[in-house]
Amino acid sequence: MRLLTVIFFLVVSASTTAQLKQVSIVQFGAIGDGKTLNTAGIQKAIDQIASKGGGTVQIPKGVFVTGSIFLRSNIILELLPGSVLMGSPNRLDYGQSPCDAMINAIEVSNIAIKGTGIIDGNAKQVLQSLFDELKSGRLTDRDWPKKRPTESNRPKIIHFFKSKKINISTVSIQNGCTWIQSYERCDQVNIKGIKVNSTSYWNNDGLDIVDSKNVLIENCTINSSDDAICLKSESAELDSVVNVKVLNCSLRSSANAFKIGTGSRGGFKNIYVKGLIIYDTYRSAIALEAVDGAFLKNITIEGVRARNTGNGIFVKLGKRNKDERFSTVQDITIRNVSVQIPAGKPDKGYELEGPLLKYPPGIKPGDQLSISPWNKAPDDTASIEYLHHVFPASISSLPEHPVKNIKLENIELSYEGRNDASIPYFPIDSLHLITEAVTAYPEFSMFGELPCWGFYFRHVDGLSIKNLRLFQKNKEPRIAVVYDDVNYLNFEDINVPNTERVYRNVKRK
Repeated sequence: MRLLTVIFFLVVSASTTAQLKQVSIVQFGAIGDGKTLNTAGIQKAIDQIASKGGGTVQIPKGVFVTGSIFLRSNIILELLPGSVLMGSPNRLDYGQSPCDAMINAIEVSNIAIKGTGIIDGNAKQVLQSLFDELKSGRLTDRDWPKKRPTESNRPKIIHFFKSKKINISTVSIQNGCTWIQSYERCDQVNIKGIKVNSTSYWNNDGLDIVDSKNVLIENCTINSSDDAICLKSESAELDSVVNVKVLNCSLRSSANAFKIGTGSRGGFKNIYVKGLIIYDTYRSAIALEAVDGAFLKNITIEGVRARNTGNGIFVKLGKRNKDERFSTVQDITIRNVSVQIPAGKPDKGYELEGPLLKYPPGIKPGDQLSISPWNKAPDDTASIEYLHHVFPASISSLPEHPVKNIKLENIELSYEGRNDASIPYFPIDSLHLITEAVTAYPEFSMFGELPCWGFYFRHVDGLSIKNLRLFQKNKEPRIAVVYDDVNYLNFEDINVPNTERVYRNVKRK
């Protein structure tokens, strides 16, 4: 009899544990009517199942409104077919400033978000609420109303911090107020098959990896009004962004498609990117930027096809940091890349377009040829639009601090081109006067008008080029390629006439 009692107890316990491994948020009072605030119920479901060792918290069919929720270790958040996890329209449901994200994970492990449902940041209503709170004085902001509310006052959709063993798969994420998702100082991050669509508001980076290691991003589709996939290093003390793979993704952006930087305080190494399809992107298909003292090394990017994109390749070493450190950029391989660059604005017609280039304050057209134009909002009528020819691809650095060991293989850049005699460009015999733009925001337009239309190389040690093809639909007076201060240049099979190349301070290998 005692043995039977023990067996019964074990069976009941096992059954109860199994039940706790999977719960629906409706069991905790959540209502999917698109109106009820369900933050407390969702958090209770997460906390209870986490206290039992972990399991799956399910979001069923319906529209479930929530403020900030926090995942615990060993939790899977599953969005079932027809489900929408909707951000609360009330800005204060994300806390004060700096606000929390909609979905947070802080110093936890073995967590996942999966399913075929939708995570919606509800950006328009959240921002309207934010403006109301700022006007009332219940919230304050250093940048508002002279510019726009700071990023710290606008909730991200997903923010994971100091967490590990993360899996994000197949969900759709949309309508964010700032960065859509950020994985900061995390380890073992797998992001597969997600869809991101957020083109309405400022700083809508599709996916940000910040000082994280051992990351796989695969088969994702991202349409965002800021950088689509961006790796950032915000801490000089960390070993930063290490061992990242980005595979077979479709990207569209009103900024850059794949970018390393601009935030570049620590470093980036062992980055492998393959199989990107890029379209209707305002800035660069590939942008590699180290401007805050970071190291950037052992980077391979291959198999990129970009159409209607403002620039093909942009690599820049600069120095915005105030300390004595200089960034280093070395061991970069870019191959099997094809980019089609239009003459006009490639992201025209989207709800939030990339900003037009304007003359810097105090400089008028004709005052100066070699300047770094700046980005201003399209509705800013106080500044003058910077008219320009199509900007070339570029790989550049600073005097005595060159980028090193750059390999380009099988690169095809096709420019629509524009022959407009009213737009002046920098003369080819005055290369030494072109701005170094040492502290300027890194962007392919940062040198202003250049004397070449295809590729601009400056301050490079070790440049190997094999099978570079440059095409221009509408001919113009500028030459195709400039090599300026390039040591150990080696090239073969370049489809550019010799008369369209200019060399200054170049040492051939």
